[in-house]
Amino acid sequence: MASLSIEKVSKSFDRSPVLGEISFNVADGEFCVLLGPSGCGKTTLLRIVAGLENASSGAVRIGAETVENLPPRDRDVAFVFQNYALYPHMTVAENLGFSLRLRGVVKDQIHSRVAETARLLEIDQLLGHKPQQLSGGQRQRVALGRAIVRRPKIFLFDEPLSNLDATLRTSMRVELAKLHERLGATMLYVTHDQAEAMTLGDTIVVLNQGAIQQRGTPAEIYHRPANTFVAGFVGNPRMNLIDGVVDAAGAHFTSNQLVIDLTRIVGAEDARTFRGKNLTLGIRPEHLLPCDTDQALVHGIVDLIEDLGADRYVHIEGSGVRFILRSSGKESFRRGERLSLTASAGHLHLFHQGSRQNLAPAS
Repeated sequence: MASLSIEKVSKSFDRSPVLGEISFNVADGEFCVLLGPSGCGKTTLLRIVAGLENASSGAVRIGAETVENLPPRDRDVAFVFQNYALYPHMTVAENLGFSLRLRGVVKDQIHSRVAETARLLEIDQLLGHKPQQLSGGQRQRVALGRAIVRRPKIFLFDEPLSNLDATLRTSMRVELAKLHERLGATMLYVTHDQAEAMTLGDTIVVLNQGAIQQRGTPAEIYHRPANTFVAGFVGNPRMNLIDGVVDAAGAHFTSNQLVIDLTRIVGAEDARTFRGKNLTLGIRPEHLLPCDTDQALVHGIVDLIEDLGADRYVHIEGSGVRFILRSSGKESFRRGERLSLTASAGHLHLFHQGSRQNLAPAS
């Protein structure tokens, strides 16, 4: 295995920028997830690492070697595609061993490595089957196996679970996590699914519009988002983001008719540094808690209740502001009910409205 270094990599298509000087490192044995919406440049970056696209500028290093001038076959990476890309006329065993045959590996060694990989992925009973005889999950295991059998320095995954149904995606996430633990391999994984990113990644690189928004562990990304994009993109339901302004005294945050004591969030001394500034207040739905009226941070009327069984998403409107409360399925709410809600200072965020950067990240 090997480390991966992306150094100021940029890419443009017909003078339209797709990536703008992306830089980050993936340690040897690390599972790194590229997370972002469609069109943010994450698959393009993956293809540049694989050698399927050329960067407009910048460098890619695998271990100590600079590889941007090497063809894909010489980079020693394995690419797992979204659409499986299995050869329909070949059996599972032939699909698994095809890349080894191309590299001139002797037949006995091919047989041994195919059998070992099939046992690892629990598809050894399917070696004589062809792809059309397999379920979606089985096909995905074969696609994974075709990468594993090569024993590459780095594994590259381009949304490999997106074609599976929700139940199978959940089980395959678990299998991928176990596989990484067993192999100790360096993996770079592209997805737009935050659940995949949070459950699989040792580190997450959040991309938007060709730029890195934040790099960190899943806990850092979720609890200390660098800006409003990360705060809104990661989390389900998304973080409540309320635009407002701080009064001249630096004591209160106001949004429409909503007035919040800013000193409860950052303390009196720090609150004064935000005097007259336009800010965005962020509160995760699960951090809003019902309370007595005199302890409330916000008040509102229940407008809609989404009952998901284990969770309830309670949509609330009050003081000209809409927000969502996430509660356990055991708590009961009624539409039209008036609620008083609070949140601890450690769970509140302040973002600058101009830069959208987090000014007071929660602890």
